[in-house]
Amino acid sequence: MSLLSPHMFIQPDGWAPAKGYANGVIADGRMIFTGGLVGWNADQVFEHEDMVGQFRQTLINIVEVLQAGGAAPEHLVRLTWYITDKAEYLDNLRGFGAAYREIIGRHFPAMAVVQVTGLMEDAARIEIEATAVVPRD
Repeated sequence: MSLLSPHMFIQPDGWAPAKGYANGVIADGRMIFTGGLVGWNADQVFEHEDMVGQFRQTLINIVEVLQAGGAAPEHLVRLTWYITDKAEYLDNLRGFGAAYREIIGRHFPAMAVVQVTGLMEDAARIEIEATAVVPRD
């Protein structure tokens, strides 16, 4: 297990290193699953129209749910992102990276990014489901 994380990240021999995510994670402990969280504030109001702004708020929302369950960003083992515009995502990778490092840090769990035609909240540009595992005492 890494000194920076309570989990062990899996990197198969001979594979090029994953950049910004893990190919797999081994974790043991109490599991926390979030629903699909979007980039609105606690009052369910979108303060940002752009995907990066909504992404930043979504990460804040994930951290707040984790904290309510006794977890922290370093307990994340999986993130599944649903985005509405692949081009907007690819054009703003630096902004996504900066927001991620600001809110989550340099902890990169297993991740998937999926483009969808729409989300249930019409104003939402991104939705993320998170899974965290808090180690047993």
